[in-house]
Parts: sequence; structure tokens; C-alpha cells
Amino acid sequence: METRIALIGIIVEKDEAAEPLNALLHEYRDCVVGRMGIPYRERGVNIISVAVDASQDEINALSGKIGRLDGVSARTVYSNVKGTR
Repeated sequence: METRIALIGIIVEKDEAAEPLNALLHEYRDCVVGRMGIPYRERGVNIISVAVDASQDEINALSGKIGRLDGVSARTVYSNVKGTR
């Protein structure tokens, strides 16, 4: 299967979205390369970046599910680096 490297940028505006977001990231843990979270307390949001290496369909599915969570915004940036798994 052909895979791509991508970065999913996530902004969490509602604290109650943290649990379902973490559940999604756990579900897709096999394709997560790493993640970094920054609590921006002054603005009341959390900023998370997730690096993934997966098929285009898997990346789209994860990003779409994250973006449908209430109080969460997500955007994905794809690299041109491709591989296989």
C-alpha cells in the first residue's frame, strides 16, 4: 500500500472534545509518527500537531473524523514523500 507523510493541525476550542479526540488518535495510532500539544491558556485553546504516515484514504478519514468533532478544527498538509507499508 502506498503511504504519504502528512501533518494534521488541530485546534481544540472546547475541553470536552479532548476525550473523543484522544480516542480517535488512539484508534489510528499505527499511522501516527508523533504528536505535539500546546495549551494556549491565554486564549483558551489547545493547539495540536500530529505527524502521520498512512494511505491517503486513512489520512482523509482521520482528518475528517477529527474535523467533525464539536469544538475542533483540523487541516491537513501533505508532503510529496511517498512510501509503502
